[in-house]
Amino acid sequence: MTPTPRPPVQIAWVTRDLEATESTLSALLGVRKWVRMPGVHFAPQACTYLGEPADFVADIALSYLGDMQLELIAPVRGRSLYDDFLQDGRGPGLHHVCIEAADPDDFEAMLNDAAEQGAQLVARGVMPGGMCFAYVSAPDAGIPYLEIAYIPAEIRSVFDYIKQQQR
Repeated sequence: MTPTPRPPVQIAWVTRDLEATESTLSALLGVRKWVRMPGVHFAPQACTYLGEPADFVADIALSYLGDMQLELIAPVRGRSLYDDFLQDGRGPGLHHVCIEAADPDDFEAMLNDAAEQGAQLVARGVMPGGMCFAYVSAPDAGIPYLEIAYIPAEIRSVFDYIKQQQR
């Protein structure tokens, strides 16, 4: 059976300096505007990292290049897969691509599919507005992180607004 195509909807970088990364990617890719979301809290009652409750904060910037969302993440405090990426010497740099689930059931099915393919669940959570996300990793196959996300209508409208800022 051939799996359903799951094209990436987002490319993300982790950085220590949002402004420098925004500036460089704008010059290299022609991005017009970044929308910043400072101090995004990933709370322990809604997020896990390596199977334990996660409690961290990151500054995030979003933009679009056509239909592809670009995300920049700068860890602020607390242990996270973003902070560990920087501390382990793997970053700053390209961190993950994201694929989108059609609904919460599809999200769970995609996580199960990833596990069946040998990918380890690294982090998982639900953001305000109901966006579900999970990061899986298969480093032996050259896949540091793949994010799987379910994006409900409320969050989709925010993303659509950010996309419109590029016109």
